[in-house]
Amino acid sequence: MRFIHTRASVGLMQSSLLLAAALLSACGGAEKPPAAPPVAVTALKVVPADVPVTTVFVAQTQSSQAVNIQARVSGFLEKRVYTEGAAVKAGQILFEMDKRPFQAQVDGAEAALQRNKAALEVARANLARTKPLVELNALSQRDLDDARGQFEKSAAAVAQSQAQLETAQLNLSYATITSPVDGVSSFSVVADGTYLDAQNAQLTTVSVLSPMWINFSLSENDMERIRNEEKAGQLKPPEDDKFIVEIELGDGSLFPQKGKIDFADPSYNPETGTFLIRAVVDNPDGVLRPNQYVRTRLVGATRPNAILVPQRAVQQSAQGHFVWIVNASEQAEMRPVVVGSWHEDSWFINEGLASGDHVVVDGALRLGPGTPVTVKDAGADTGSVSTATASN
Repeated sequence: MRFIHTRASVGLMQSSLLLAAALLSACGGAEKPPAAPPVAVTALKVVPADVPVTTVFVAQTQSSQAVNIQARVSGFLEKRVYTEGAAVKAGQILFEMDKRPFQAQVDGAEAALQRNKAALEVARANLARTKPLVELNALSQRDLDDARGQFEKSAAAVAQSQAQLETAQLNLSYATITSPVDGVSSFSVVADGTYLDAQNAQLTTVSVLSPMWINFSLSENDMERIRNEEKAGQLKPPEDDKFIVEIELGDGSLFPQKGKIDFADPSYNPETGTFLIRAVVDNPDGVLRPNQYVRTRLVGATRPNAILVPQRAVQQSAQGHFVWIVNASEQAEMRPVVVGSWHEDSWFINEGLASGDHVVVDGALRLGPGTPVTVKDAGADTGSVSTATASN
């Protein structure tokens, strides 16, 4: 009996221990886990502001006046006078042709002119003697008509000889070939001693360096985008579309002279879908040379009430771009946005944000909807940027 009682006591004790363990387990499951600490993020306050924008294009220089130097008469090229590639002045001699044939033509034309002038004086004197004799009926009217006709014929011969002399003198002057403009010379196409004619007249080229043309193209898509932004009030061009053109050289430095747009082709190029825009800029020191590649900056447009957000704050999902903002409850909230063009290290935000929104700049990777956050000010407002660059 005692043994049976002992075993019953042990069984009762084990049951009590199991019940206590179950109760403890149930109580532990009902406890809530400790709340996650707030995520520390850096945020900035959206402040819209008018932001000047600069549009950049790849461009190519072109001489505003590239003159082909050609022989205007046929003959032998005697010598090249200028130094190839050197700067030349208007009126400077570039080539000289053999002048002897042209001088002979001048001499012959002068002799013919003197002969015809002498004949004209004889005809004039004959006419003067004939007129009073006809009035006295000593000569007939026919004699007067013949004298007048001979005088007029001699006068015409003199005029013709004068024209031939002037032509011969022009041809002689053309044997000395000069530059019509100030500019930089190219290489000589022909060698000394070459016979020049209509098929072999090109000698060299002189290109004017100042002013210089800057050619660049605007695509049809970019033009449509600019029009839509102007309609939506997102872009304001300068007054009378008077853009300032800045030139960026190959080493990244800015050309000291500013240019302006002086021509826009009204037609699109059917092959490229672009139309040509030309700017003109003074080039007094000849730094810019024809056919040089540069970058142009069109300055003068403004984005009114623009919102700028650092690029690192903008993320992208399958649904599009979005940012994290801190709401009034100091919790993270996902906000879809429509981005525009770049500005240095920032995006223009066309839709999705408003003045006063706090955009998370750093720490966004640890956020989810409703995540509590502690905010550290980014230390810069979105509207504090002075220049925006829209890469083309």
